[in-house]
Amino acid sequence: MAEQGLSTQMRSEGDATMANEEWGPLAGLIGTWEGDQGVDVSYHNEEGKIGETPYFERTTFKPFGPVANGLQELYGLDYRTAAWRKGEENDNPFHTEVGYWLWDGENKQVMRCFMVPRGSVIIAGGASNADAKEFVMKAELGVQTYGILSNQYLDKNAKTIQYDCTIKVDGDTFTYDETTVYEHYQSKDPIMHTDRNTLKRTSLEA
Repeated sequence: MAEQGLSTQMRSEGDATMANEEWGPLAGLIGTWEGDQGVDVSYHNEEGKIGETPYFERTTFKPFGPVANGLQELYGLDYRTAAWRKGEENDNPFHTEVGYWLWDGENKQVMRCFMVPRGSVIIAGGASNADAKEFVMKAELGVQTYGILSNQYLDKNAKTIQYDCTIKVDGDTFTYDETTVYEHYQSKDPIMHTDRNTLKRTSLEA
């Protein structure tokens, strides 16, 4: 009976992905995800050095679209994520993001537009095929399309200059590996802030 139930669930998830083919490589992300294998490697201001922070994360992707920009047609995911340090899951998250992931099927461009409550905004993007299970999105300070903006304080003291993110989707497993490069006033060299996690889909609803 358990095997029969699993088979039915897998078929329904596959049908849902096919029904959402307008979302291209983003279709497999629709739903609610959780993962406790997160590792954040970043500069810790309190300690004055690079350190690791293990974390638990909950992410939702809710589909919408189409959105018309003249002749351009986009399908997107309303995106929300929150991360808690291990052992602090009942406290406030130490990191949150809100934004949209977008798919431009005509131009084969996948995009991630998000903001963190530190006053920083990133629009990252890259080329992808509609059926891709892995894709990369990048942003760079100073460019007109896939770029980075920060508030005045961050621009002076911890200026983000590059961002890249690799996404892999395999059924009900979603992994990411991202690097944010920034110039910190306490470091003569740019600092590489990395985050990675593996999440499991807990629901097709967001």
